[in-house]
Amino acid sequence: MEQQKRGISGSSLKLIAVVTMLIDHIAAAILARYLIIGDSVPTALYTIYFVMRCIGRIAFPIYCFLLVEGFTHTRDRKKYALRLFAFALISEIPFDLAFNSKVLEFGYQNVFFTLFLGLLTIMLLSEVEKRREWNVVLRTVLFVVIIVGGMLVAYGLRTDYSYYGVMCIVILYLFRNRRIYQIVAGCLSFFWWELPAIISFVPIYFYNGKRGWNIKYFFYLFYPVHLMILYLICVLLGISATSAI
Repeated sequence: MEQQKRGISGSSLKLIAVVTMLIDHIAAAILARYLIIGDSVPTALYTIYFVMRCIGRIAFPIYCFLLVEGFTHTRDRKKYALRLFAFALISEIPFDLAFNSKVLEFGYQNVFFTLFLGLLTIMLLSEVEKRREWNVVLRTVLFVVIIVGGMLVAYGLRTDYSYYGVMCIVILYLFRNRRIYQIVAGCLSFFWWELPAIISFVPIYFYNGKRGWNIKYFFYLFYPVHLMILYLICVLLGISATSAI
């Protein structure tokens, strides 16, 4: 119990995710444009860009973990889902401006859509888990259909992290009752396609189950606001006409 009290709270985890995401997006929105339009780009800029993008890989697994935690402890799962969907819509224009220099571009959607689809997927899985009276084979088939369905929708919508994101949310959900198994499974799921992301499971290991600061809307609002600010910086620098992707 004492170890849990000394651990990392949910708000501290979110802060780690926010900072690493910001570092990633500075590289993806600003440095990437210079790398694209530059005729003679210093090697150091490539190195800085690469390091910043690697640091940014820490953010997404933390968001996935906290999504599962939020789903497990929230008193209103439908309201939670609606909030994610609302911020997915709110964030789309800032996301498209920051990375595509367009008001709306449907070839690539922001990460809130991935989190929303992951949440819907585990909501459906949870409903199947409750049906203990159903045949084991039927429940297994439904599990597979729901998981594959969620991944296919993310792939079809071309959301940030695509079907990988939904898959990782599902994995963290399935192992939610045993932290060490959850961390091992999470590391394995990210190891084969985004190696730097496994660093995120170090702070996740020390999560103490406490909420921390009650400023959840700051973390929701930070995403669209910081993307819009990054776009405006690109405008001021005269590089906004170039897509970062």
